[in-house]
Amino acid sequence: MSYLGETVVESDNINVRTGPSTSFKVTNTLKKGERISIIREKNNWSYVLLPDDKKGWVANWLLAKKNATVTKLSEATIVLDPGHGGNDSGALSIKKKQEKIYTLQMAIRVANLLKARGANVLLTRDSDSYVGLTPRAKLAESNNADAFISFHFDSSPNDNEATGLTSYYYKKSTDLALASALNVELNNTGLNNRGTEFGDFLVLRENTQPSVLLELGYINTKYDFKLIQNDNFQEKTAESIVKGLDNYFKNK
Repeated sequence: MSYLGETVVESDNINVRTGPSTSFKVTNTLKKGERISIIREKNNWSYVLLPDDKKGWVANWLLAKKNATVTKLSEATIVLDPGHGGNDSGALSIKKKQEKIYTLQMAIRVANLLKARGANVLLTRDSDSYVGLTPRAKLAESNNADAFISFHFDSSPNDNEATGLTSYYYKKSTDLALASALNVELNNTGLNNRGTEFGDFLVLRENTQPSVLLELGYINTKYDFKLIQNDNFQEKTAESIVKGLDNYFKNK
């Protein structure tokens, strides 16, 4: 049998699973200082040979981290999707600001918090660039993501006509639990929580992974937009989303 290489485990209690994602059963744990051989890699996971000659899958990003705190959240691959970008501005605010600016700001805040918790985070875009809807969903599929979150800000036909945030799901079997876990933590952002709703959005409909689309306020409503552009609101909302993800993975 050929090996890609050997590595020394840098953290305690890294889970060994029967397959390359958190949906597979845990069969063993690795301890700091153990030497393992990497047989092959898939979706940022390594299939490894353990010191007792058993085999299993471990998360690459945890193997590379020293003294990581290993939790279900830190084992997860999460794709964050800042809506719009490039020549797609999204909705216009009450002050004619473009939605795409704030979706990226929010996604980056969430990404930074998740990375600090040890999660493997991928963004569909990290700059003001255009990305098609199908590639956004495909990024989650190709990386076997444990969760996909698309960030948006709502708009009503007339200014100052609506307010609040909504968590959308498409498939009850895979998406609703994620949408509910996130939505329940969004009650204290300062915006009315409109709850979870079915949403026929392409990034959800064509996504094979657990997926939600968050509309985090009405950008063309004066009250909502005042919060949307506020650093404290963005940070509080990002923290609420991470808390919702933490609870979601704990309960899986």
